[in-house]
Amino acid sequence: MLLLNYEKTQYALFTLKGSVLHEAPIGYNNNFISNSTSTKFLGVIIENRLSWKAHINHLLPKLCTACHSVRTTKPFMCQENLKSIYYSYFYSLMTYGIIFWGNPTHSIHVFQLQKRVIRIITDSRPTDSCRQLFKKLGILPLMSQYIFSLLIFIVHNTASFQINSEIHSINTRYYSNFHRPLANLTTYKNGTYYTGIKVFNYLPTHKKNLSHNVNQFRVALRGFLHFHSLYSLEEYFNSSSNLWT
Repeated sequence: MLLLNYEKTQYALFTLKGSVLHEAPIGYNNNFISNSTSTKFLGVIIENRLSWKAHINHLLPKLCTACHSVRTTKPFMCQENLKSIYYSYFYSLMTYGIIFWGNPTHSIHVFQLQKRVIRIITDSRPTDSCRQLFKKLGILPLMSQYIFSLLIFIVHNTASFQINSEIHSINTRYYSNFHRPLANLTTYKNGTYYTGIKVFNYLPTHKKNLSHNVNQFRVALRGFLHFHSLYSLEEYFNSSSNLWT
């Protein structure tokens, strides 16, 4: 896959991890476009290995500045105003493109900064657990926000996904689930499409049925994620269905 960045006259050639990268000279009249290991597309930095490390590393200094802004205004603001600063500054940076970069292991550094800003807002110690603080403030932890954004993306784009009943006519318990394609590549499995299907299919049936009404689905999903304050996908998949009642 080839992606051109016309602003910097560069191109990125996408390959699988571990494979040999063969550069493809692109130019005209001896004016060649340089090769780059990453390129920015709609504000998201995409690496040729699709690890999202470059985007996260680009995001971290901005989030540190947002933490500093909350810290410096804290003596003059009440907690609700600090939350407003969090949402307008830190949250807006953190959530942009989260359905793409929110799952890789590098995102743990973003979560660490999110916990830092939560402790600043609540005037907590660096060693204090943040799970109850997230619940108290009504703010979703990074992975809960990732799950929320991913599922909202799914329900807004259901036409892009196949249902099992469209693949086969066997009436199983998973008959109405989205069809999850066979995959071997870890990068693909951790991607938006595959993970989105897996996360959506885990929803209990009565919550999936709410997806026909996006507003109701949004309220129910946010309520669940706020209450449980999930820190990882493993917590989500290990949660039993009765937690959704």
